[in-house]
Amino acid sequence: MDIALITGATGLIGSAACDFFHEKGLQIVGIDNDMRKEFFGDEASTIWNQKFLEDTIPGYQHYAYDIRSESQMEEVFSKYGADLKVIIHAAAQPSHDWAAKDPIKDFTVNANGTLVLLEKARKHCPDAVFIYLSTNKVYGDTPNYLPLVEEGTRWELDASHSYAAKGIDETMSLDNTTHSLFGVSKAAADLLVQEYGRYFGMKTACFRGGCLTGSAHSGTELHGFLSYIMICTMKKTPYTVFGYKGKQVRDNIHSYDLVNSLYHFYLNPGVAKVYNMGGSRHSNCSMLEAIEMCEQFTGNKLDWNYEEQNRIGDHIWWISDVSRFKSDYPDWEFKFDIEKIFSEIHDGLKKRIS
Repeated sequence: MDIALITGATGLIGSAACDFFHEKGLQIVGIDNDMRKEFFGDEASTIWNQKFLEDTIPGYQHYAYDIRSESQMEEVFSKYGADLKVIIHAAAQPSHDWAAKDPIKDFTVNANGTLVLLEKARKHCPDAVFIYLSTNKVYGDTPNYLPLVEEGTRWELDASHSYAAKGIDETMSLDNTTHSLFGVSKAAADLLVQEYGRYFGMKTACFRGGCLTGSAHSGTELHGFLSYIMICTMKKTPYTVFGYKGKQVRDNIHSYDLVNSLYHFYLNPGVAKVYNMGGSRHSNCSMLEAIEMCEQFTGNKLDWNYEEQNRIGDHIWWISDVSRFKSDYPDWEFKFDIEKIFSEIHDGLKKRIS
């Protein structure tokens, strides 16, 4: 019995991974204690998604456990042992702002939790593929010092720069930059995953995501901006844009496209691999452009206001260069562009919110 163990199983990427890997014939074991509700309130709870997984994936096993608990993780890993063929680690505290409220919990969830999982995998299933959902925030605010040009609705990179055509690649330094505490805890976990690959020969990878999105996102003010903007536009709830004139650019990758890339790595894994993974030039938008698209899909005007102070460590312009991954896995390609992403988010939310 080949098993995929997925942490953060009821979140956006975790639930997409549960569905995708089940369709590929693996048994699914999920770990998620709905800590997102603790972080962001009732509106961010993912219990609804747990019930959906239990109803739609035959044999799905769920553990409402804390990844920081060595005893709880020992129970799970010892039970399934070598049947665990892939661990997809998507559980995290995902917010810049929340991390500053409770740095210890942020670090223990993101860094210590990852260390516990790596150790349990090394002990019980060392041949399993270990995939970590990292973040582009490990680069801190270094991208903000690129030569940016202000345009009508967005910031853009000077066309003469080497990153302009495809986006930012994995050679960007992680040093001498302001990360936010969230960025630091995620970077610590990222380095641990790499080190377990190099030092112990485990098949590990860090996928440094940009904005990950899709209709299964329980979007909230502090995390999941495309989903949350759409929710606010649909419900006519006020929304706040923080800094950079609302022209900050994000590349957006749909959860299906990201999880498909994880599956490609699972089929042909490497050791201590690092990939920038986002929508690239294929799928990106600024805040102003996102607002306009939400208004087009809903027929509503968004009631939004502007705060001059940006969030600490936030990026003005981020577009991922996915060339390294495409070179290693040439059969992988995008299914969703930005228009299709907005359409799918809108249609999915209509079924969940009034």
